[in-house]
Amino acid sequence: MNWIRQRVLARELMAGTWLNLGSSLTAEIAGRAGFDWVVVDLEHGAGDHESLLHQLHAISGTAAAPLVRIAWNEAPRFKRVLDLGPAGVVVPYVTTADEARQAVAAVRYPPAGIRGVASVNRAGGFGREFQSYFREANEGLLTVVQVETEATVGRIEEIAAVDGVDVCFIGPMDLSVSMGIPLQYEHERFVAALRRVGRVCRDAGKAAGILLSRPEQIEGVLEKGFTFIGLGSDGGVLMDGMVKMADALRAHK
Repeated sequence: MNWIRQRVLARELMAGTWLNLGSSLTAEIAGRAGFDWVVVDLEHGAGDHESLLHQLHAISGTAAAPLVRIAWNEAPRFKRVLDLGPAGVVVPYVTTADEARQAVAAVRYPPAGIRGVASVNRAGGFGREFQSYFREANEGLLTVVQVETEATVGRIEEIAAVDGVDVCFIGPMDLSVSMGIPLQYEHERFVAALRRVGRVCRDAGKAAGILLSRPEQIEGVLEKGFTFIGLGSDGGVLMDGMVKMADALRAHK
């Protein structure tokens, strides 16, 4: 469980992708593709709690670390997801240090946090491995908080300083919309925001993360200090491939 957190905090380049179709098959394909991590999306993705279980089953047979983006920063959502045994959570729309502390507390068992304790679940090996899981979970689980507003960027020093926040993760679309420059990822204000987040995370000993839509964006974020980098999604890849095939056939009509 804790290998991904150790490597993330060591600021290794950790490559991942997003899973938004709710499909165990695309989850397994992504896991086998060579990514370090994959995120099952319960905020904007099509899946529910039951399909999450099937996706985690599929990913467990691969080398990728399974992460889950919960729908909101509420404690019950954390424990429902964590009891299924992912390697960590992605928390949307964290805007203040207090909200970051709230997220960290929901990930950790008492006395360090407020996560409810249960032993007969998938995370604890249905009881057989609970003692080792309980002992290691607080230090092993990865906590990723999303930076999605301009005001959040303005508070990034305080958020990155929160103990237990491992990754400050830019949501490019939401951040650009918040800044009044939707999808303008080359805009000087957006670029400056990325530089600030990358610099602050490096200085705080945390990782800066981001989700990209095109491979040609990779070099730019590496230069800005980002090390936890996602590219694309299962839905995006499928749509792109289907459109290319349809276009190829239509060209002969």
